[in-house]
Order: sequence, then structure tokens, then C-alpha cells
Amino acid sequence: MSFLDSRIYVAGHRGMVGSALVRALHERGGKDIITATHAELDLRRQANVETWLGQNKPDTVILAAAKVGGIHANSTYPAEFIYDNLMMAANVIHGAYASGVKRLLFLGSSCIYPRLAPQPMPEDCLLTGSLEGTNEAYALAKIAGLKLCQHYRSQYGVMFHSAMPTNLYGPGDNYHPDNSHVIPGLLRRFHEAKVNQTEAVTVWGTGTPLREFLHVDDLAEACLHLLELDTPPDWVNVGSGQECSIGELAQTVKRVVGYKGELRFDTTKPDGTPRKLLDSHLIQSLGWKPRVNLEAGLGEAYAAFLKTLP
Repeated sequence: MSFLDSRIYVAGHRGMVGSALVRALHERGGKDIITATHAELDLRRQANVETWLGQNKPDTVILAAAKVGGIHANSTYPAEFIYDNLMMAANVIHGAYASGVKRLLFLGSSCIYPRLAPQPMPEDCLLTGSLEGTNEAYALAKIAGLKLCQHYRSQYGVMFHSAMPTNLYGPGDNYHPDNSHVIPGLLRRFHEAKVNQTEAVTVWGTGTPLREFLHVDDLAEACLHLLELDTPPDWVNVGSGQECSIGELAQTVKRVVGYKGELRFDTTKPDGTPRKLLDSHLIQSLGWKPRVNLEAGLGEAYAAFLKTLP
């Protein structure tokens, strides 16, 4: 029986990843998809989570809920990033086990790997070096969630496993002026500069760090593919395999938005990790490949951003 015929709980359904998962599940024919808003269920409260899971009895759980943000947010609020993400992971994973859930997919992040990991970063470089300091708190929480799944699977025989996506973008992203990731932040700044006819847009750092980006709909398809596998890996990277510099990304966003002014770089601001490319050979060997081209995907993301403005 396909997992699509089971009762599926998507935790974090209002976020960019969660909403993409719900869209993909409906498109694939999922009939019994359950969700809960933060007001209905605070995933940081263990008793509430265990009660809700016991009452709603999902067969499959996809844990996409997370407190997320860019370099500024991670550097400014590390206590919230480690506490909130640790509690959500621990409560949902243990609660799922306690309520009899047989299948759980935990969504992590490429920031779990060491700052100076080999490039591209293979799954087995986890815990072999120091983390990038600007997002260490978030990374530690995601590592804990991954390891919880691994050890619950090993000890209890439940099929709990994880996917580690690269940098994501797409519909449903967070466009906050301070706390967003790089792509939504650039889309917003270039759009506002175009509307206000600002002379120049300044981007943090030197523009030289290399990054990999994946459209969130591609990630959703990868997750559903993993859930169809009988024996998936404990954790697996999910990346596009394509990288570009932050400077090249800024130029592409500038072109997509149609901004005609100057692009500048503030070299007094941190760059973060110099290069971050996932080795995605494992998931590709399991039959999944990304489909969305970066420039086309950025066009879709910009159109989605424009719809949020009213």
C-alpha cells in the first residue's frame, strides 16, 4: 500500500516547505491529510503534542515545522533557534513513536555539515568538524532531530528517517526585511528599489561565496519519493547539484525583477560559509532528480512575492 493511502500529518503546513508538501500530496492523490495551526497546537509543548497525536492518530508524519531565518536572524536569536527547533523535533518524533506512528520524515538542513566540509558535502561528513558559527544553534537542533530519527529507527524498528535539503526558495517564502533568507531578501530589496527608483542595491558580503539553491516544489517531490521507498537511508541530501556565487545570484534576481540601478557589495558584513554544495548522488541513485531551472524558478518566486504585496 502506498503511504498516500494512509492518514498523513504535515507539521508546519503554513510554511514554505509544509505548504509545498500539502500541494504535492493533493496533486498525487492523498485523501487524508491532517494539519494543525500553531494556535491549535504548539509543537514546543510535549503534553499537547502527545495528546493531539493520540487523538488524531496519523499513520505518517512529515515534520516540516521549524523556526527558520537567514544569517541576521540566526546570529541575533540563537537561543530561540536552538530551543524552538530542539523542542519541536523531540516532541513530534517521540510523540509519533508513542502514538504508534510507523513512518516519519524529518526535514533538516544542509547547515548540519561542518563549515569546512569537503565539497560537495557527502552524508558521511556529519559531525567531522566545527559548524558555521552564524547558524550553529539551528544546525545543532537539526542534527539532534536527525539523530533522534536514526536511533528510534534502530532501537524501536520504526521507519523514521530524514532529508537534508540545500537552500530553498519558492512560493510561501518569508520576505521579512531583516529575518529572511538570501533569495526572498534579494527579491524584496530589488523590487522595492525598482518601485522607489533607488540608485543602488547593497548586498551583504563580498559576493564570492558559492551557494546551491533548490525550488521548494522539487524538495516536496523528493520527500514523497523517499516516503515511497521501503528502506530509505537514515538521512539523505536533497540538492540541485548546481551552484552559483552570491554575486551571480544577485545579478540574476536583478534581471528577473527588472531593476536597472547599480549593484554594490558591503564587504564589512559577514559572508558565512565560503562554499556550500551538497553531494546528492545518493538520492539521485534512488530515482529522484530536480526539475526546476533556477532562473525560471526565480521568476515564479517573484510572481508569488508580488501576490503577497496587497
